[in-house]
Amino acid sequence: MIRPRRIIDAHIHLWDPSVLAYRWLEPGAALRRAFLPVDLHRGGAPTQWVMVQAEARPDQDLAELQWISGLAAREPSLRGMVVRAPVESGRAVSEQLEPLAANPLTVGVRRLIQDEPLGLARSTSFIEGVRTVGEFGLPFDICVRAAEREVAARLVDACPDVSFVLDHMGKPDIARGEWEPWREQLADLARRPNVVCKLSGSTSEAGRGWQEDTVRPYLEHALESFGAKRCMFGSDWPVATLTTAYSRWLDVVTTAVAGCSDADIDAVFAGTAERIYALRGHP
Repeated sequence: MIRPRRIIDAHIHLWDPSVLAYRWLEPGAALRRAFLPVDLHRGGAPTQWVMVQAEARPDQDLAELQWISGLAAREPSLRGMVVRAPVESGRAVSEQLEPLAANPLTVGVRRLIQDEPLGLARSTSFIEGVRTVGEFGLPFDICVRAAEREVAARLVDACPDVSFVLDHMGKPDIARGEWEPWREQLADLARRPNVVCKLSGSTSEAGRGWQEDTVRPYLEHALESFGAKRCMFGSDWPVATLTTAYSRWLDVVTTAVAGCSDADIDAVFAGTAERIYALRGHP
């Protein structure tokens, strides 16, 4: 299989429980260990990636960025980081955003919506906080499951001047065969021009033993809905290591875009991430 000429993985995580606290990492779990750039290289990842915040303890947002910045100083593959910020604090989030945005590694912001009360992202303060992210010139990553997809659409409508990145195609429950309402909800989000979509995370939603024929229709629908120039490749490493090898996921997405033009393939695997996260010339 011929791989794309350029690949930027737009969704990887790095963490080290000996450096920061990750409450979601349960004792004894397979992921409860350090995952560092050396591990990513061993796993067969491409030579450029974007780190997405790994949900360290909320008071460690700046500490996480500073730790990743130290890694990036020795790791040219790390092109940028999507940081966490408490946007639920409304306009007051600017105080936290100032030191985060001042770091040249920062390329976006994420505050998880999945598994949170539905009222969180509906609140005036959350909306004002996301608008503030846009005023800093940064995109906002949306990570939602089925219960929060409609809330995400309303959030996008309330923030027309903000660029949004939908993580993991809105997390369809592939293991249980969810097609509707995900299919229409994704198409509905795609009608909003300020949203792009990450082709990532599908094997985690499909579970161990997944087959390409099961996952491919979801990728194809995302590509059809958003268009290649509004999609970006991501691996969700190392979470995805529980269900797939890096090379296998890369092959699945490569096959899904095989019929696209060279320009569209380059957009999926590099160009969209460069544009949305402003990676050109980034450290």
